[in-house]
Amino acid sequence: MDDGVLQKARNFAQPLLEGSTFDSGEDVLAHADAMVQMLAQMGDSQDMQAACYLVYACDHLAKPEEVISKAFGESFATLAIETSRLIRIQRQARLSASVEAQPDLGVENVRKMLLAFSRDLRVVMLRLSSRLQTLRHYSVVKKPLPIGLAQESLQVFAPLANRLGIWQIKWEMEDLSFRFLEPVTYKEIASLLDQKRAERERYMVQLREHMQQELAAQGIQAQVDGRPKHIYSIVRKMRGKSLSFDRVFDIRALRVVVPAVADCYQVLSWV
Repeated sequence: MDDGVLQKARNFAQPLLEGSTFDSGEDVLAHADAMVQMLAQMGDSQDMQAACYLVYACDHLAKPEEVISKAFGESFATLAIETSRLIRIQRQARLSASVEAQPDLGVENVRKMLLAFSRDLRVVMLRLSSRLQTLRHYSVVKKPLPIGLAQESLQVFAPLANRLGIWQIKWEMEDLSFRFLEPVTYKEIASLLDQKRAERERYMVQLREHMQQELAAQGIQAQVDGRPKHIYSIVRKMRGKSLSFDRVFDIRALRVVVPAVADCYQVLSWV
């Protein structure tokens, strides 16, 4: 597919999606734009990014498979149709559980559906990025997130992101889900972290620079990143080990990325 596939897909979907919104009130085209940005930041291909628009265009086409195949090829049509189908099935599973007042059943059904479609990791990746964007939207507009969505995100989507090694989605999805499920606890921990945020950030910058320089001096090409530990993982540790916040000492983490496995062991030995 040519390099202009992303713009071509957006141009194709824009007249179909303009004015459309989800039940959350979020604009569908803006949702797809945000997914594209998210996938681009994670290094996904333009083809994957283009699929974000085609997935939501399906609902506005009489014969989506035929139309998308003709315009973009069979691979795009299959991906868009399968992802769109998964969205509908999961929504129905969630609604059924809601009607029956069995949220846990809804979560389990969504898990089964997502795993059934996991043969194509592209479908899973599109669903993960879409769900994270939905959580971000609710967070920004400060509307209450339906409990079923929050539970699905925490119990199904985040663990799947973890299994696939997509840490940036896992961490943010866990924190946002937990924020809606237990807002009081979330705010308490966030407040405790904020009290010494400036001090911790200065320390992390110094530590990161020091490690980068020391490794370079040993001839190790490394990228060193630092981050504060996310809120949900802190709460899990506090509850799992019956600790107070003051007893959780690993509220920050460093990550060292090196070119080869042998370098990993060399860095670990030095640390």
